[in-house]
Amino acid sequence: MADANTYIIMLYLHERLTYIKCDIIRRILSDYFNIDVLLVMGITDIDDKIIRRSIESEKDFETLSRHFESEFFADMNKLNIREPYLRCRVTDYIPQIIQFIERLIAKDDGYIAPDGSVYFNTSKYNKYGKLSTLVLDTVNDQNFIGKKSALDFALWKAAKENEPSWKSPWGYGRPGWHIECSAIASTVFGNSIDIHSGGIDLAFPHHENEEAQSCCYHDVDQWVNYWLHCGHLSLKGDVKMSKSLKNTISIQDYLENYSANNLRMLCLLSHYRNGIEFSDEVIQTAVSATKKLDNFINDCDNYVTGKFKTGEIDENLLYTTLHDTRSKVYSALADDFDTSKAMHAIINLVGIGNKMLHQDNVTSRSNNVSVIAAVSNYLSNILSKFGISRSTKSTVENRQIEDIIDHFLNFRTIVRIRALEQKPKDTILLKECDNVRKCLSTCGITVKDQQNDTSWSWKQ
Repeated sequence: MADANTYIIMLYLHERLTYIKCDIIRRILSDYFNIDVLLVMGITDIDDKIIRRSIESEKDFETLSRHFESEFFADMNKLNIREPYLRCRVTDYIPQIIQFIERLIAKDDGYIAPDGSVYFNTSKYNKYGKLSTLVLDTVNDQNFIGKKSALDFALWKAAKENEPSWKSPWGYGRPGWHIECSAIASTVFGNSIDIHSGGIDLAFPHHENEEAQSCCYHDVDQWVNYWLHCGHLSLKGDVKMSKSLKNTISIQDYLENYSANNLRMLCLLSHYRNGIEFSDEVIQTAVSATKKLDNFINDCDNYVTGKFKTGEIDENLLYTTLHDTRSKVYSALADDFDTSKAMHAIINLVGIGNKMLHQDNVTSRSNNVSVIAAVSNYLSNILSKFGISRSTKSTVENRQIEDIIDHFLNFRTIVRIRALEQKPKDTILLKECDNVRKCLSTCGITVKDQQNDTSWSWKQ
């Protein structure tokens, strides 16, 4: 179960980081551990912010919320985040929400206020605060009117003038925020959920209130087995990114300079529970790691196909390192999805492999390329399981383009070797060969010259 809101006017980086982290966890469960995952996403398509925006724009809330929902999922696609199995809009579940509230009232876990609003009676639930371990005495509510306690929260909000409302046994109104998720999840999953995810800011009051009302509704001690709370993205000095502080970065602006893979790598390099301090240095670390992995896999593939002819491969050491890496990655992912430890092991494998491949003064004497192929295959598979998409995966059209590049660079290599063999060296031809390499770089192609050969790869 995951939460989503459609009221976001601009799609912001700090808000999307949670969805990337949750997508990584989902992929680890389904693609790495082969566990069937049924992901349901609740879509809040009616709340105070949507109503306010509707009034300001003079558009009905349904048109507005559908527009932002469409933008939201377009954004998810740009970031390579898998769609949920079910999208559940709040307004499609009004009957189920009303039935949920009716049962809470009947059990004295909810009560009707004089204005027709309905509140959850926290005094009837002695485990309130178990999830967030908050100090209850510190919770204040300026809107205390009609409530028995400042801790009590709205299950149903009485209708106000010029606001959308639905008929209920206690009068016209609309659902409170917390009841939406509980009613939707209970309709789909019943009285128990394995995993419920969201940002750390949702732990209280949102998830605390969900757990309380759902335990009362289902007569259970525990509704959710595992709460996964993802850390925030912040600026230097632990300043949280938020629209109110006007220090946010839009996804559109981010993707003008970096890739979705870079942002996903940023998440992989940190434990999902940890916050991430966003800075040029931090994002460059993610960019460098992405390039290092992509370039190494390309070098491995070129070595296997005979395009990369330098290097001295210690097969026993590399096989041993690959085996150790597999084991470390498995242990890390099995321990609370610790992608940070997993990536450390993966990058260590790449470092050892790179040293072997880039013995520039040594022509490879090994005819057995199986270990390099095994390393490349493992890295490609594990990165794919994390949701890192490789630009080198070719379609038929791309393979035709790559054949043209191969033929062109073979011709350039012949010219370059002839220029080097001249005495003195033909500096004019060598300069033109360098210019060709620079021109190809602007087209997204990296050319690497060895002693008597050349290899190339697509830039990340």
